[in-house]
Amino acid sequence: MAASDRTVLQFSSSSASLSAKVHPLVVFNICDCYVRRPDQADRVIGTLLGSVLPDGTVDIRNSYAVPHNESIEQVALDIEYHHNMLISHQKVNPKEIIVGWYSTGLGVTGGSALIHEFYSREVQNPIHLTVDTGFTNGAGTIKAYVSNNLSLGERQIAAQFQEIPLDLRMVEAERIGFDMLKATAVDKIPSDLEGMEASMQHLLVLIDDIYKYVDDVVEGRVPPDNKIGRYISNAVGSLPKVSPSVFDKLVNDSLQDHLLLLYLSSITRTQLSLAEKLNTAAQIL
Repeated sequence: MAASDRTVLQFSSSSASLSAKVHPLVVFNICDCYVRRPDQADRVIGTLLGSVLPDGTVDIRNSYAVPHNESIEQVALDIEYHHNMLISHQKVNPKEIIVGWYSTGLGVTGGSALIHEFYSREVQNPIHLTVDTGFTNGAGTIKAYVSNNLSLGERQIAAQFQEIPLDLRMVEAERIGFDMLKATAVDKIPSDLEGMEASMQHLLVLIDDIYKYVDDVVEGRVPPDNKIGRYISNAVGSLPKVSPSVFDKLVNDSLQDHLLLLYLSSITRTQLSLAEKLNTAAQIL
């Protein structure tokens, strides 16, 4: 048989240079939905909302859970609920569109292909985000996948999930919450002052790393990197040019204002709690 007459297996890949960026609000929302799931449900499935950036990066900014029933052979999604939630979200954020779907658990499961096929009809080349809420490897692993179709001639016979780069960027306050979320057990939620202390300790560690890197470059132990040098220059240039005494005064004044706000909020909570108890006692009498 001639080579041109042979049927060839081939992948139809649409994931070239594709990447995703997820906001921490999405991760927190997924974990909250997992905690509130029905008793008989093993995992949570939902829709991812966001947009596609000019460079092709999928920006995942929001999500909502979709009720489903799952067995070994089939998966049933509440499509009407899914569409109603989408309409409600787009009334608030009309620029957010469906960019994929999520599920809790480690990696891709057998029913993922069926769900991915449904979302492929909702949006072209959807993202599949997995969040390991069971801490299988001792941490909450987060991964993103896209599906590539395996074809025999012109007939599609299977689909393969391929992992893509995932960027999880957050500010320091979100980082503290996410680090607490990744831990399998915590004694208590840190207070504002404890969170500030953890942030300052992390900042000191980073400054020590920068000092070590600069010393190594000056001594010739490490080759210089122009990109890192520009980052350090921008960071140093953004610092205000004030004397140490003025800087200490600014920090102390800011800290005192923060402590005053904590004190006033504590008094307000105590007053509201006392008023509620007095009102309840008055109604009983």
